[in-house]
Amino acid sequence: MRSSAVKLLIYLCIGLSLLTCVDPLESTINSSLNVLIVDVTITDKAETQVIRLNRSQADRLTGRFGYVPVTKANVQIVVDSVEVVIAEETTDGRYQLPADFKGKVGHVYQLKFTLAEGTRYESTPELLQPVAPIGQVRALFNSASLSSTERLNNTYTAAHDFYVDFTDPANQPNSYRWDWLDWERQEWCRSCNRGFYQVKDEKGNLIEDCVSTNLNSSFTASFDYHCRTACWEILYSHDLVVFDDQYSNGKQIKGLRIGRVPLYSKEPSLVELRQSSLTKKAYDYLKRLMEDTQTTGGVAGGQPALLVGNVHNVTEPNEAVVGYFTVSSVSSVRYWLTRSDATGIAPGLFVAQNGHPPVDEPPSGRDRPPTAVCVSSDTRTPYKPEGWRD
Repeated sequence: MRSSAVKLLIYLCIGLSLLTCVDPLESTINSSLNVLIVDVTITDKAETQVIRLNRSQADRLTGRFGYVPVTKANVQIVVDSVEVVIAEETTDGRYQLPADFKGKVGHVYQLKFTLAEGTRYESTPELLQPVAPIGQVRALFNSASLSSTERLNNTYTAAHDFYVDFTDPANQPNSYRWDWLDWERQEWCRSCNRGFYQVKDEKGNLIEDCVSTNLNSSFTASFDYHCRTACWEILYSHDLVVFDDQYSNGKQIKGLRIGRVPLYSKEPSLVELRQSSLTKKAYDYLKRLMEDTQTTGGVAGGQPALLVGNVHNVTEPNEAVVGYFTVSSVSSVRYWLTRSDATGIAPGLFVAQNGHPPVDEPPSGRDRPPTAVCVSSDTRTPYKPEGWRD
C-alpha cells in the first residue's frame, strides 16, 4: 500500500509549526531543517511492497521546505532476525521488495538501510499482528463533508463518507488504522508545458513524450492530451484514522466512519477500503501525530516537538528521523461507488487535480493532436482494476 511521503511531509510541516511551511519568521530556523523521512508499511497482502526514503530540506532563500529523494541506499528487511530480503531502487527514493514478498502474521520484521555515504539506520523489530475482518460497508453522500482546508479547488466540499461494521476480537488488545484507494476513469494522460506531445521523431523513433518547441520565449502555451487507451487514476486517502479497543474489547463496532472520498466527478468509481492492524506503539505514534495535526493552530498555537518514530541512526541515535516502520495485516473490501445519490456540482477529475479545465492542442494537420500513452505507475494504470464495472 502506498503511504504517501507527501502526506508525512504535511504532518511534519504542521508538527514543526508554520515556521517551516510558510514565509519564515527566522530564516536561520528554516535553512537548518534537514530531516530524513521514512515511509513504509509491510502488509500480508499480495501487493507491491515499497519503502520510500526522502529528505526534507528548507530553501535557504524562501524558508519554504520540500523534499528530495534519498537515492542509492542499500535497503533491506530482516525477517525473524534471520532472513534478509533486499529492496531494489526502481525510481529515485523508491525501493521495492521482490514481487513474491509479503508479510505473515506472527513474524517479526525489521527495516535496515545504509545511505550512499555509509550512514546506517534501523528500526525497532515489529510483530505483524492479525486484524479483524471488515463486516458491513456503507457509503453516504455528504454535501459538506470536506472542511474549508480540505475542499477541492478551495470550492467543492462534497464527498461520500464511508462507514464500517466489524467485530473486535475479545481477550486481546487491538489497534486499527484505515485508509482507502480510489480508481477513477482518467481521460487525460499527459500535459505539456511550453511544448507539444510527440509520439515519434522525424526518423520514426518512438518518443511518447513532451517536446519543447523552437519558438521564441514568448510561447507559454500548455496543452493536454487524451488517453490513447483505457486508463485509471489511482487516488489515495489523506485522512489519518486510527482506533483502539480500550473501551470496546470484544464488542461489535457499528457505523464507524473511516474515510471520505471526495466527489471528484459524478462518474462511478471503485473504492478499496483497508482495515489494518497496528502494534500498540505504532498506534500511539499515529494517534499523537493525528492529534498534533488537528490541534496545532499555527505560530500562536505553539511549536510541538518533532515527532520521531521507531527508526534511528545506528551511530548517532539523537538524529531525528520522521516516520514509523509499521507492519500490518490487512482486511480489504472493494466497493463500487455509483455516486447516483450525489447532488450539486462536481468539478470533474481533471479540474479537481489541476485547478483548471483541459486545453486541447488546436488541430494542425495530419495526426495532430495525438493521443498520449497511459503510463503505469503508483498513481495510474492502463489495466482494468479487479471489481471495475463497465
